[in-house]
Amino acid sequence: MPPGRSPVSARSAQREPAILPAGPRAVVSLRGVNRLKAGHVWIYRSDVTSAVDAGVGAVVSVYDERGRFFGSALYSTSSQIALRMLSDRPVTDLAALIRERVRQAIAYREPLVRDTDAYRVVFSEADFLPGLIVDRYNDILSLQILTQAMDRQDVRDALLAELSESFRSSTIAERVEPHILELEQLPPRESSLLMGEKTNTIFSMNGVRFHCDIREGQKTGAFLDQRENYAAAASYARGDALDVFCYQGAFALHLANFCPRVTAVDSSRPALEVADKNALLNQREIEWIEANAFDLLKDYSAAGRQYDTIVLDPPAFAKSRKNLETALRGYKELNLRALKMLRPGGVLVTCSCSYHVSEQEFLEVVADAAHDARRTLRILERRGQAKDHPVLLNVPETSYLKCGIISVT
Repeated sequence: MPPGRSPVSARSAQREPAILPAGPRAVVSLRGVNRLKAGHVWIYRSDVTSAVDAGVGAVVSVYDERGRFFGSALYSTSSQIALRMLSDRPVTDLAALIRERVRQAIAYREPLVRDTDAYRVVFSEADFLPGLIVDRYNDILSLQILTQAMDRQDVRDALLAELSESFRSSTIAERVEPHILELEQLPPRESSLLMGEKTNTIFSMNGVRFHCDIREGQKTGAFLDQRENYAAAASYARGDALDVFCYQGAFALHLANFCPRVTAVDSSRPALEVADKNALLNQREIEWIEANAFDLLKDYSAAGRQYDTIVLDPPAFAKSRKNLETALRGYKELNLRALKMLRPGGVLVTCSCSYHVSEQEFLEVVADAAHDARRTLRILERRGQAKDHPVLLNVPETSYLKCGIISVT
């Protein structure tokens, strides 16, 4: 591949291959072609005018209505995202290409990942492997398969072979999200070990250690996208700290290195039990509270509780665009309560992982809350997801995490 060229670039129709690819083919509408030319890699079902011999998880050759070849894509018979572009060239051996892309993803991270043995190895479209997530937790690899093509047996075999060779790992686990299987009309299965027998390990981020049971927890086992933000937030933290939506305590444990008193809140008892184990592992004393975050912030604010550092890291409030207004109201309430509880000169770390809430919309909500709370905000840092979760410039869906570190007066 020439330097700087994306393997899925389709800004203009590519020069016709000497021999047109045989096998399944799909024809896309002008709107779909314009989407490809703009650099996106998804074609929705409404923009596929025909799909010939395109079965479950097939590699299809993509053409416009004038017969111009645009590349190869992975096809889904059920998803609204019918085509996910894989290459601007014919693909004859999907398994071999998958192995090559995995090696490229690993190499991409070698100069970027520091101070951790837990990070994202493969990030789906952002690593030109649509529908595949692979995370590393020390000596355990955990993967998620999100599309029909990645569930093909030849692809699964290639993935396991490449990952086990590249990491010399004896344990590879698969985490399953049932609703994804339903959307892709894939056979039901349980989360399981694909290789090895180990289910527990200890990993570290920024010198902080964490327990990991690969059978439990969110996503592939833990949240890795905030890793760099944990360290950044800790560098500004001081005094009494409150971590809201703490999950297994990652922000709280980082803050505890700089704050004499840390209180952390979550509604999940199992998550707090792991968080407490993590605190013992790091020899830190943290007050863990099981509570609804909205109710607790309301009560604490009314009681006049004051803090020097507050972290807000809620789950995604907007799962789709139709939830946007409700999500924005939720973000405003959280930030308003937190701002009323911060002492002058305090630090607010406020996050959103809702893709459908843009950074501008999120910051406008925080500014709105500051106006109502009669506080003045100065942005110390505007941050996103860690570098091992790369963002494709022309695929906005790969950018989802917003993190603002803010000085409050």
